[in-house]
Amino acid sequence: MQEFLNIARALSDEGRIRALMFLRGGELCLCQIIEMLALAPSTVSKHMAVLHQAGLVRVRKEGRWTYYRLPGKDAPTTVLRAVRWVRDSLRDRKQIPEDARRLKDVRKISKEQLCAHYRR
Repeated sequence: MQEFLNIARALSDEGRIRALMFLRGGELCLCQIIEMLALAPSTVSKHMAVLHQAGLVRVRKEGRWTYYRLPGKDAPTTVLRAVRWVRDSLRDRKQIPEDARRLKDVRKISKEQLCAHYRR
């Protein structure tokens, strides 16, 4: 039951839903997600922590970079179904293709340049 409740809470925010949709195209650095959502770094970090706690994203650290990706096939069935449901339910929403186009441009920016903007 707790797994379901964590997933339901994680899916109750537009920013977290959009972040999940960004990850359909593969792994992203936290700074890329910050750029896409245009929110404060601390807010995006909290959103990603909620998604991670629910099992909806995987995280890895590489030096100073933090990367997020969707869970693999070894994830619990509930998680895989939730990710599939979000993807299937939102594929025709106007925001999703707009975000996909913008994400292509964000991926072209070097991590060093992009993340320097968010570091103090």
